[in-house]
Amino acid sequence: MKASLEDIARVAGVSKMTVSRVLRGASGFSDETRDRVLQIAQNLGYVPNRLAAAFGADQASTLVGMCVPRLTSGLFGHVLDGVDRALTRLGFQLMIGANNHSLAEEEAWIRQVVSWRPAGLILSGRTHTPATVDLLRLSALPVVEIWDLTTRPIDLAIGFSHVDCGVEMGQHLIRRGRRRIGYLGALARADVMGAARLQGLQQALQQAGHPLEAVEILHDAPGFYAGYYGLEMLLARAPELDAVAFHNDEMAIGGLAWCQKCGLRVPEDIGIAGWGGMEAASILPRRLTTTQVPTTAIGKAAAEALVARLQGANIPEVTVLPTRLIPGETV
Repeated sequence: MKASLEDIARVAGVSKMTVSRVLRGASGFSDETRDRVLQIAQNLGYVPNRLAAAFGADQASTLVGMCVPRLTSGLFGHVLDGVDRALTRLGFQLMIGANNHSLAEEEAWIRQVVSWRPAGLILSGRTHTPATVDLLRLSALPVVEIWDLTTRPIDLAIGFSHVDCGVEMGQHLIRRGRRRIGYLGALARADVMGAARLQGLQQALQQAGHPLEAVEILHDAPGFYAGYYGLEMLLARAPELDAVAFHNDEMAIGGLAWCQKCGLRVPEDIGIAGWGGMEAASILPRRLTTTQVPTTAIGKAAAEALVARLQGANIPEVTVLPTRLIPGETV
């Protein structure tokens, strides 16, 4: 039989409430009592009922829903890790979903999750369907929008400007003497944040008097192979390019592999720039020029802000976390 709070209380000689408080890490009892209750719970093989804790009618939910673009994204893996570690420390549990860069899928996921009465939601991006915005406002749940910064959040926003990332990379390429610059992206008609970085890149190059010369945006996911075959397609159409900015580091590394296969020297013949700051970018034979994103810090800050909001704390509506351009050896 499974041990219950009553079993532990009877053996320990304390009340059920004291057992509950000890197991939740609360205060108001002696170290001796805490140690005795914890030891007896271990001896009896007590396993807490997380479902009751999350959905109990007599207490607030401890579930937090989080929707990300893709579960296979390496960058969002770090964000999720930051969120999960912080929520666990604060006594909450994470529910994860993916919208596959579809606003309609995000809306459907939110409708499902809200029906479970979570404590709050963490959403990636600032763009949502009107129905999603109405639903979230009516639900009165704390909502943290992360990743793509907005100055007019539904509730709270934590992240950075993707447009600014594009501007900064464009300015760096110009400073490095690149004048015939192309862009290779992915997730055509789906990834609004990648489109925002492209917009910033175009702005910077236009202002410098050297407009973006060629753009190739694949319908594929932004992975190593997409960067490999995508660069071949781009250069077949625009062989005069002297630099290419990629959707992310994975695609840029794929592009480097294609250059090596074809005998193109990097950065002498062509410059390669990524985005995201993935770990592999720093251990290549030539360190990849990229933009480092505070992935884990964003996740941690989002979780802490949501819990602070639940506790009634007065916190800023918008929190900006800085990115950092890494001037590697590939441009």
